[in-house]
Amino acid sequence: MIGEWIASLFAAFVIDPLQADIQQRLEEMKAPVEVVTQAGDCLRTTGPQLIDRATGDLWWAGTTVVYVATGLTSPAELLDAGNPACAPIASYLTSAEAEA
Repeated sequence: MIGEWIASLFAAFVIDPLQADIQQRLEEMKAPVEVVTQAGDCLRTTGPQLIDRATGDLWWAGTTVVYVATGLTSPAELLDAGNPACAPIASYLTSAEAEA
């Protein structure tokens, strides 16, 4: 019961804003269609992993919510670069942030 509550809060405060932020950044950068498709694939696989981690590590979940809310953590930092679906989008966002 508490795990479900934590998962829903984490999804509302981290996963949903993460998805919206990534989509907005890709639109602003006029990213190619394949990058946008990869972002969707990445978020479908990474979202559940982040929620599982949040329910198992409350300290990490709390600090992540604060860091995301204050802008101390960029979306690219939450993406798992080891995940084959996320590596291209993480590197794309990181390189675009470095150029900005």
